[in-house]
Amino acid sequence: MQQHRKLRLAFFDFTCCEGCQLVFLSQEDALLELASHVDIVNFREASSRREDEYDVAFIEGSISTQDDIARVRDIRQRACTLIAFGACATTGGVNKLKNRRPMEEHLRAVCGEMEHYPNTIPAMAVHEVVTCDYLLHGCPIDPRELRRLFLCLVTGRTFRQQNVPVCFECRLRENVCLYHKQIPCLGPVTRAGCGAICPRFGRGCYGCFGPKESPNTVYLRRVWEQNGVAPDEVSRAFLGFNAWAEPFRAEGEGRGA
Repeated sequence: MQQHRKLRLAFFDFTCCEGCQLVFLSQEDALLELASHVDIVNFREASSRREDEYDVAFIEGSISTQDDIARVRDIRQRACTLIAFGACATTGGVNKLKNRRPMEEHLRAVCGEMEHYPNTIPAMAVHEVVTCDYLLHGCPIDPRELRRLFLCLVTGRTFRQQNVPVCFECRLRENVCLYHKQIPCLGPVTRAGCGAICPRFGRGCYGCFGPKESPNTVYLRRVWEQNGVAPDEVSRAFLGFNAWAEPFRAEGEGRGA
C-alpha cells in the first residue's frame, strides 16, 4: 500500500515576540502525536532545518519593513495554505501603535537624531500584504484552537472559527459582568478565544483577540457613557492593545457613526 506523504509545515517570524510559536512548542504530548502526520521543515525556534518547499506556512508577527513585504510574498507563493497566527500577524497588535504618528516623527522619538534611520515602515497585519487562508487571533493564541486547526489540516476538514464575543465565555464561566462594577470592558465587541481570563480576575477585557465580526462599538460607547464613564476614558479603552484594528481605532478616535 502506498504511504501518503506527510504534510510539510514551515514557521516564520516577523516583528513579534515569538510567544505564539512557544505556545505551539508547549503542546508536548500533542506534538508527539502530530509528528506522525506532519513534517516540520522550517522552524527557527525549534530546529536548524531549513527547506524552501512546504505545504503550510505559519506566520507570526507584523510586516514592518520593505524587506518583510518581499519575504512574506515569497512565502505566500510557495505555500498552499498560509496561516497568520497571533495578534501581531492578524491585526498588527502592539506594533501598529507606532502608526499613530508620522513615521519620521516616530523614528526621531525612538532613535534620536541619526544619519541613517532603520528600514522601517508603518506596521501591517499579514493579510494586508498577502492573502491568508486562516487567521488565529490572540496574544498569545489559544492552544485549543491551534489543536483544532491542526486536526483539520491533517484530516482535510474545513476549519471553522467561532464568531462570538468574550461575553459568551464569561457566561460559561459564570463571571459577574464587570458593567455592574462600573469597569469598562471590551468583551462585548472582542472575539472570544481567551477563556475570558481578564474578566475572570476583575479586569476589563482589552481586546487582545481583536474585534469580532460586525462589533457594535458605537452602542458600547453609548452604554459606557450612560453608566458614567468619561468619554476620554472610553477612548483610551479602545486605543489600547489592538488600537489600530478597525473599528476599535475609529471609536477611539471619535470617528464612530
